[in-house]
This record gives sequence, C-alpha cells and structure tokens, in this order.
Amino acid sequence: MGFLSIGGRRRFARIEVPARPRWWGTFLLVQFTESYDVVVVGAGHAGCEAAMAAARMGLKTALYTLNVDLIAQMSCNPAIGGIAKGHLVREVDALGGIMGEVTDAVGIQFRLLNTSRGPAVWSPRAQCDKQQYRLKMREVLESEPNLHVKQAEVAELVLSDQWPVASDGGHNESTNSRRAIAASVLKDEPASEAEPLATSPWPLATASRLVLGVKLRDGRAVGAKAVIITTGTFLNGLIHCGEQQYPAGRSGEPPAVLLGEALKNLGLRGCRLKTGTPPRLDGRSIDWSKFAEQPGDDDPTPFSFRTKKVAHHDKQVPCYIAFTTPETHRVIRENVHRSPMYSGQIQSIGPRYCPSIEDKIVKFPDKETHQLFLEPEGLNTHEIYVNGMSTSLPIEVQLAMIKSIPGLENADMLRPGYAIEYDSIDPTELERTLETKKIERLYLAGQINGTSGYEEAACQGLMAGINAALKVKGEPPLILDRTEAYTAILIDDLISKGTNEPYRMFTSRAEFRLHLRIDNADRRLTPHGRRVGLINDAAWQQHLAKQERMKGMRELLDKTRVNEAVVTCQLSVVGESDPIVQLLNEAKGAGSTLAQLLKRPEVQIESLAPVLMKFMPEFFERGARDQRLEVREDCVLPNGATAGSVVEGPLHSRTRSGDSSTPDEQRVPPRGQKPLVGMTTSEVFSLAPDLQTLAPDFRLSAEIRNELKSVETEIKYSGYLDQQTKAIERLKKSEQRVIPDWFDYARVSGLSREMNEKLSRVRPRTLGQASRIPGVTPAAVSLINVYIEIQARQNAGAASPAS
Repeated sequence: MGFLSIGGRRRFARIEVPARPRWWGTFLLVQFTESYDVVVVGAGHAGCEAAMAAARMGLKTALYTLNVDLIAQMSCNPAIGGIAKGHLVREVDALGGIMGEVTDAVGIQFRLLNTSRGPAVWSPRAQCDKQQYRLKMREVLESEPNLHVKQAEVAELVLSDQWPVASDGGHNESTNSRRAIAASVLKDEPASEAEPLATSPWPLATASRLVLGVKLRDGRAVGAKAVIITTGTFLNGLIHCGEQQYPAGRSGEPPAVLLGEALKNLGLRGCRLKTGTPPRLDGRSIDWSKFAEQPGDDDPTPFSFRTKKVAHHDKQVPCYIAFTTPETHRVIRENVHRSPMYSGQIQSIGPRYCPSIEDKIVKFPDKETHQLFLEPEGLNTHEIYVNGMSTSLPIEVQLAMIKSIPGLENADMLRPGYAIEYDSIDPTELERTLETKKIERLYLAGQINGTSGYEEAACQGLMAGINAALKVKGEPPLILDRTEAYTAILIDDLISKGTNEPYRMFTSRAEFRLHLRIDNADRRLTPHGRRVGLINDAAWQQHLAKQERMKGMRELLDKTRVNEAVVTCQLSVVGESDPIVQLLNEAKGAGSTLAQLLKRPEVQIESLAPVLMKFMPEFFERGARDQRLEVREDCVLPNGATAGSVVEGPLHSRTRSGDSSTPDEQRVPPRGQKPLVGMTTSEVFSLAPDLQTLAPDFRLSAEIRNELKSVETEIKYSGYLDQQTKAIERLKKSEQRVIPDWFDYARVSGLSREMNEKLSRVRPRTLGQASRIPGVTPAAVSLINVYIEIQARQNAGAASPAS
C-alpha cells in the first residue's frame, strides 16, 4: 500500500491509497494550518453571497478579504437594482440570498422603474447609504455561526499535481482513487474508493487537477474541499486618471498581484477588461435650486419578499436631475486626447452600456446634452455621486467639466473619477455550476467572469456558493434553466458565448421575459432555495401562505360574475359617475366575470378593491396594522373633517371575528370617539355609504398592492403567457438532448473549422447550449444531433471485442 503525507491542522496526516496507481506523480507536501469545507476569496458582493450560502447550508466556511472594514464596499454607484438588475436581486432573495434584505434595511430612496410599460420590465431600484450597507452586510455575515471572516491576502491556490484525465470520461479506477484522496485531504482517516462516477449527478470529470486549499501571503496554508474566487477588479488592477496610472484594486486599496499571477499560471484563458467611476462632490457646495428633484415612491416596494416595509420608508431622500451643456462638451472635446481611453494608455475594453462621458461626447456628437443624476451617498455624509459622468480624464479637466454645469459652478470635488483595468477569466472555461473545467472544485464568480455590476456579481456568487456546498456534500447540483431565471440566462450567456467586454444584464436578453417578472421570482425560485437549505421554516410557511392567498384571489376573480350586488358594493365607496361603475354595469349586462373585466386595459385591479374586500376580507387583513388598508391623516371625510380627526356621523356596528370583547365593545365607536387612522379594512368600509367620496384617499400597503398586481398580470396577459409556455416546452426539449463528454467534434463531417474550434473550446452540455454559441448554425446543431447516435454506435462497436 502506498501512502501520501499531506499536512493538516499543523500535523501531517497519513492518507493511504489502495495501491500505487500508474499515474502516481509528484504530490505537493503542504502543512495546512487550518481547514474548511469552503473557502471564499474576496468579500465583495459575489463573495458575501457565496460565503453566506455555503455557511447557511451547514458547511464550515471561511471568507478571506484584504480589509474586513470594507466588506461589500460599493466601489461605484451606491445603488442596488435598476432595469433587469432589480430582477436579479429579487431572484437572489427568492433563492435565499441576502442582498435584498440588506438593501431594504439601508436604502434611502426606493423607486419602481418602468411602471409606464408592461409588468415584464418593472424593476426596483434603491439608493443606499454606502457606509451603512457595508456595516449591515458585515453584521449579517458575522451573525452566521458557520462563517469565519478573515483578513488576509490569498497569494495562490494549493492544487494536486498531475491528476490524470480519464480517456473514457472519468469511468476508471484512477479517477475514483484521486477523488478518494481528495476527500481525505482534510481528514485523518484512510481514503476509500469513491462510488462509481456513473452514479454521480455532476458532469463527468474532465479536470486535470484538483484544488486542495489556498496559500496566504504570510505563508500559512488553508485546506478546503472547495474554493470560490470572487476578486472583482483586484486581479492586477491598474487605475488610470489622465496621464497618471498606478496599481490598485480600487482607489486607495492595493491590487491582488500575487493571486493574479498565480491564476495566470493555471492555464485558464484570460482577458483584460476596464471599468470606471465618476467624481464625487460636496453637496454643501451645490446650488440645488438649479436642478429638478427626483423623489422616491410614496410607498416603497421592498426588494426582499420577506420585508414588510423598508426601514427608511418615512425619511427617503431625493435625487436630482442635471444636464451637460455645450461648454461641458467643448471642454471634453478639447481634452479627449488626454483620456487614457483615447491616448492608447488603456488597451482593454470597457462596458458598452455604461460608457464614460468622453465616450458619449465622441460617439454621439449630434447630441447637445446628456442627462446626469446627482445622488446622495448616505444620510450622514454630504458626498454626492454624479451618475452619468464616469471619466478618466485628468483631474483639472474633470473640475472644468463639473463647473460648466449650472448649479455646480462652485462645487467642490471630493474624489476624482478614474478608470481601472483588471484581469478576468474567459467564462467559457466554466461549467454551468461556475466550476472551472480544468481544475475540479475551483469556482469563479463576479467580475472575474467578465460581468459588471453588484447585482450580476451577487447572483453568480450565490450560485457558486450553492453548488460548491452541494458538491462538498455529495448532492446534485442546482442548475437553473434560462426559462426560469435571469440568473440562468446570465450564466448560460457567459459559458456559451463568453464576453470581450463587461457583461450587463438586460430584460431583452430573455426569450420569455413575461414569465420572468419581479413579482413571481419567489414562485419560480423559492422551492429551489428550500431544497438546498437556504429558506428556513418561517420563510417557507410565509411563502406557501402567500401562494395560497393569490390562488384564492385568482379563483375569486374567475368565478365571481358581475351582478347587482357587485355594483352596489362598488357604489358604496365611489359615485355613479366613476368610470369603473360604468364598466361594471357593462360587464353586468354581458354576464362577465371579474377576471374578464380585468382583462380590459383600462381596468386596474386596485379600482376593484371595494368589491374584493367585501368578498375576500382575509386577503387584506394580515394581522399587522401596517399591512392593512392605510388611511392617510389628511383623508377628507364627506363632512369636511379629516381621517386623523374623530369620526363625525352615523356609523355601522360590526362584529370582528375572533374578538373576545362584549357585543357593546365590538361596536365601532360612535361619533366623537375614534379616528379613522388605524382602523382595519373592514371597519373602514363598514362606514359605507357615508364615505362615497373617500376611495381616492385610500391606498393599499405595498405588500397587498404587489400581490394584487401579480394576480392581475397573470389574468391580463394570460393569452401571451400560454403562448410562451408552449414555446418554453419546445426549448426544453432541445435542452434535454445531452451532448456526451466523449463526443468528438473533429469527427463530424460538415462542420466548419471555425465551428469545430468554438464547440471544442466551449464543450456545450446540450444541443440548446450549442445553438446559442455565436457562429454555430441550426444546420450544425442538427448535424451534431445525428452524429451523437453515430459516434455512440461506433464507440459501442469498438468496445464490444474487448468485452
């Protein structure tokens, strides 16, 4: 029996293998000072989600960062969400991630974007308190007992040496032996043969090496059963500001040079990308009267499905809208040669959909003005972020640009804008689980994969953390389909097409975006989160209760026909001249149901609230006052009084179910005894018909309103949804056709050299993925489909004599 000595917990562990295999190479002798199930490198938005997911799934997890005081630092815009990005945050939350809940706790302005368009593109956005965001994120991370946050620089990976690639896709004794050794690296116990690979739910092994841990700059080695790299812009980061350039991960922080060079030596294809950030201003030096105010929503929509009301709902701060001027454009045009992007100093490609201000002026010379947004960075700072003015021009040019805008003539610049170049890895090197193809149990997530934005990073980090934990636990991976999540679309685009510029998510990237709305992300993904262990019992019960409520509301709308009782109920709170009453009368004459009425574009479900409250009051009363129908203090009563004052006039008495008081006490208090504010939904509407003019002054809470709008969308767009469902089924058939690992594209007659090279490099797992690789034609996909059978028969025939 041969043996391998590997260090562990400051002592050497003896690992026995059944016999010395023919592939026995030079094994790395490493003394691990400590060991974890999962090690995450980098504590940005991807790293936080990855570490939290692995820890919540019961694994001992370490999160390494260069500075624990800058966890989840918002390097650029202090905002979460936006078009399509808000969808990603909702999906992260639905799966059990933490970005949404942290944003709800520290957001200082919330807006639901695109509401003038269809519900498929509605997306939440929140301006956050930059300092509070990282403090809250650190608090959440440190509250998880399985997660250990460490401040240290990871310098390189500890890998096994000369692991073989099995010619039969991994079905041999050698592969099983190496997996047994790997599983024992962190244990003081003999290795045993792994179970046959054919029973594994994971992709067949093609990796030639296996990650065993990481080595820190101070010389310590840390063992790990899986490693997730989420280094953002820190890999060989280089900042540019005019003619000046200096190494940095972001302004004021050192780059990760050692790890960057170590990753280059692993044989993973890489590229160099660029991003940038605008200058920051002192808000006390701005003339705010010159700018149009952009307030937040009156009743903010939370990011998290578990948040009832955002923390700062009653003290949101406004943003302001500004515009460049002809003078701004003149300053930029005269100095554009000093921009590193145009001087040749920067060779990397920047984000197409977040261009620098100099790019906008050069590429759109006919535009006389460009919109800017002045956004506060927090409640306890005067720092203002100039959204739309990302630049790497020299500092003196940046000052001239700023002072050319009316209202900013006297503005003080606190921090200049800059561009940063950094290393990334070609994402076609990854499996759909975000594990690298060449190094087993090594996962990459975030900007290292060529994406841009906090939200794109967070969803990758969550998926990498989930799949790394599942692999360590020996459970099937979580692989989402692009028909069920924007997260899956992002990953599929990256691994199938790669990217030569920072990738940004858009709703237009989805084939079936009406199915991928923000309101149904929990219905789509929370069951997955529950399966892997990220949704606790309380959250799961809350989710099930919500689905039951919405199902009940849908059934009510489908079954209730508009009759005299429905019209009378509506008239109890609105006048006969109200448009909805006229529509109800028309529906009554046609014998229509409420659902059929709701399909009309001019009918909104909120206008039917009086009827729905009467027929399904439990939907509107959730047990907490702030989740019932809200009555504003200045709501005007028919007699001229306000809702905040006492009610003057005749009231109807009613009995509240479950109330233990006496019948006399159950009576709604008579005149002069109770203000309307704080009454339940049923109490308020029991005042009818005395409140016929009150309807416009009532508003539903965000939770109730959003659930109603979700039901409305399912009804109003049911025809389109049914059509898309059929198309989804057709797409899934192509995704179910798996391309075996042993398939040889070089033996497919009719494939061009270009397609052969692309297919061999990406190694798509299914015909559907192959069809999405740029340059691969439908005819080529059909050829592959035919040759799968041909090569299978050839392989079977070649193997039969040996058997």
